[in-house]
Amino acid sequence: MRALILTLRILGILILAPAAGGLLTGLDRVVSARMQRRKGPPILQPFYDVMKLARKQSTTVSSMTRYFVTLSMCFNIFTVLLFGLGLDLMLCVFAFTLACVFFVLSGYSSNSPFSFVGTERELVQIMCYEPMVLIVAFGYYQVSGSFNVGDAFRMGSPAVMRLPFIFIGLLYVLSVKLRKSPFDLSMSHHGHQEIVKGVITELTGICLAMVEVSHWFETVFALGLVYLFFVYASPASWAAALALCLAAFLMETLIDNAFARVKWKLALQASWIVIFVTGGVNLLLLNL
Repeated sequence: MRALILTLRILGILILAPAAGGLLTGLDRVVSARMQRRKGPPILQPFYDVMKLARKQSTTVSSMTRYFVTLSMCFNIFTVLLFGLGLDLMLCVFAFTLACVFFVLSGYSSNSPFSFVGTERELVQIMCYEPMVLIVAFGYYQVSGSFNVGDAFRMGSPAVMRLPFIFIGLLYVLSVKLRKSPFDLSMSHHGHQEIVKGVITELTGICLAMVEVSHWFETVFALGLVYLFFVYASPASWAAALALCLAAFLMETLIDNAFARVKWKLALQASWIVIFVTGGVNLLLLNL
């Protein structure tokens, strides 16, 4: 019976996570279009795009590119599976980081100068948000006494009550991880900009489709971290946490449409200042 329940949970996560990620991407495009007084695409457009890309012929400069892109997607899926099953948060962070490393390697496997520049910037973005993700895990351990994600549902109060500054830091780096302006350094959504398409310049067909699906899982995991701050033993908090995750995502969409891209040095300096001020102060307060 336990094996059957576990199998159903895994299948549910594998179905619901990309569905949620695709719908959020579609919602992001619809809201962005409305902010710019455009009609915009339908909310299901991301699914249509992935299906279209999957049917196209895939051409790659290097045979290693598809290998690294596939590994990146697999580790993002593995990260969401671990998180959805309520397992070790630190293991989720390590798997998530490994997915990012393989994505960087896929960019380096191409000889395109645009891909190379985008990959260099992707490394900078990892440096911007990775310390905050680790601090979130450490802070969660401090308030729950465990790294297990499932223990959040047994806490007497939401983690944000004791981790307010870490939550603010997480919201800040969320723009970096989701590649929203002003931190869309590595991957341009518009081909006329200075890095063309950045890391994905040389990707086509199924490889580009896998990158899109991988981004859906990244989005779900990033919002899952936000979810951890608001969920606790009360069943009412579960739905409220989902609503707050959606609010955080829409806030990122607003920021994306309100700011222009910054230089990588400013992005790195600002991120580290925010991370070490918010994270450092909050961890210090927890141990006083």
